[in-house]
Amino acid sequence: MGFDISSLLNPKARSLFGLDISSSAVKVLELSAGGKGGYRVERYAIEILPKDAVVDGNIINFDAVVDTVRRVSKRFGASTQNVAMALPASAVITKKILVPSGLREEELEAQVEAEANQYIPFSIDEVNLDYHVIGPAATAPDELEVLLAASKKERVEDRVAVADASGLKASVVDVDSLAAMAAFELIEKQLPNAGRDQILALVDVGAHSTNLTVLRNGQQVYTREQAFGGAQLTQDIARQYGMTFEEAESAKRSASLPDSYRDELLLPFMESLALEVSRALQFFFTSTQFNQVDHLVLSGGCAVIPGLDEIVATRTQVNTLVANPFAGMAVSDKVRAKSLLADASSLMVVCGLALRRFDPL
Repeated sequence: MGFDISSLLNPKARSLFGLDISSSAVKVLELSAGGKGGYRVERYAIEILPKDAVVDGNIINFDAVVDTVRRVSKRFGASTQNVAMALPASAVITKKILVPSGLREEELEAQVEAEANQYIPFSIDEVNLDYHVIGPAATAPDELEVLLAASKKERVEDRVAVADASGLKASVVDVDSLAAMAAFELIEKQLPNAGRDQILALVDVGAHSTNLTVLRNGQQVYTREQAFGGAQLTQDIARQYGMTFEEAESAKRSASLPDSYRDELLLPFMESLALEVSRALQFFFTSTQFNQVDHLVLSGGCAVIPGLDEIVATRTQVNTLVANPFAGMAVSDKVRAKSLLADASSLMVVCGLALRRFDPL
């Protein structure tokens, strides 16, 4: 799952690592082949971004983002300069289309471009266009299902410019939601019967929004975004203890807050978050034919708050687990296993990007 924005594809540059620029942090991760068809975590690092350097997926403060990428790259010490990056899903138009089976490569490209003209509200010259063949269509055996993706060129160029200015090379530009889904496939394997024929809900709690994605047998059946995230808790900390936003974020991550913090701020935040998740599920039930969820997976920086999974499970009455795409992986001696476990739920996108190294050439 996932695909290259075609103008950036360099199929020979397959020694690469994942570079995820989210609204709160820059994350880097390198995977290698780990025997028995598995993977090994070679190294990873996270560096917090200054407030509002990235807003709604848009790079607002270019220099601050480049400085942060340089810092994290230096600490990371990667063996390559090639990176897989991601655009926010909001910057990409995706559409599943059907095309006749048996087309040659150039015929398929022409067909995709013709279809794209119908769905994209910009001139085709203004966008980077790509496609990914999903496979034979379930409804029509003589047709192929193809995922079409388009993004305005300047959104792609922003990400590439950050890599260039940081001494890196963007070999792949993916979409963050598709990268997260690639990592989610590793989590599905940890579920009973590998999650087959079950309704699975991935709840990603970001800095400013919470995203619910519901899947069945690898197919997305519902998605919803709600304006609630971890920055809410950071703002509460800053207000309560007279800190700047950056100081509050740092104190939150290092668990260096007063004893009263848990009862006064953390527990109410966890209850609010559980209520948001419950509301999102209710919207799912009322707007689809589904009336249950078998497993709920929490991802994002907030997912590892101790006890959050239990509060969400109690509120939603759904079996809830914290995302860890690395559960079955070997870990190099350069990585502290305890730190990786604490950070795993916030590394879904960068894990999906790092997996691009193993795409068939």
